[in-house]
Amino acid sequence: MRESRRLRRMERNNKNHYVRLNLIPMLDVLSVLVFFLLFHSFNGDMPEQRLALPLSVVETKPRGTVAVSVTPEAVLIQGEPVIKTALLYDNRIGIIPEVTERLAQIQQSLESEPGFKKPAANEIREITLLADKTIPFKVLKKIMTTCTASGYGKISLAVIQKTSHG
Repeated sequence: MRESRRLRRMERNNKNHYVRLNLIPMLDVLSVLVFFLLFHSFNGDMPEQRLALPLSVVETKPRGTVAVSVTPEAVLIQGEPVIKTALLYDNRIGIIPEVTERLAQIQQSLESEPGFKKPAANEIREITLLADKTIPFKVLKKIMTTCTASGYGKISLAVIQKTSHG
């Protein structure tokens, strides 16, 4: 049986039948994806990590504030752990004696330093409160109440300022 020319041509064409990928559209998509990822990896929320700050000479000394840090684990005053944060969730606690004692120790150590100048009667002592965002406000309120009772009349709450995109 002889094969027709058409049948032979069809067999010949079907032997080389395989899936052909068109790479041009796929490369276009990949290049757009790469540019997108590169752009967003360099435009993060923390530009402070890449800043080289200039040197400066300070004519006046900065105000001396006591730093109170509140982490999920502990309350630290000037970097020294004072009390576990979990204990402050109790509603029966009002003023925290451990914080009062540590603030008194800091005040005594300041007064014992040579060159200590007694503050004027109208001068208010300051505290900067740095708290984790997961800490409930009722815990922070107890710490602020304790600081006020210890003679610190000005309390600053440290936050990270974000620019408004509007």
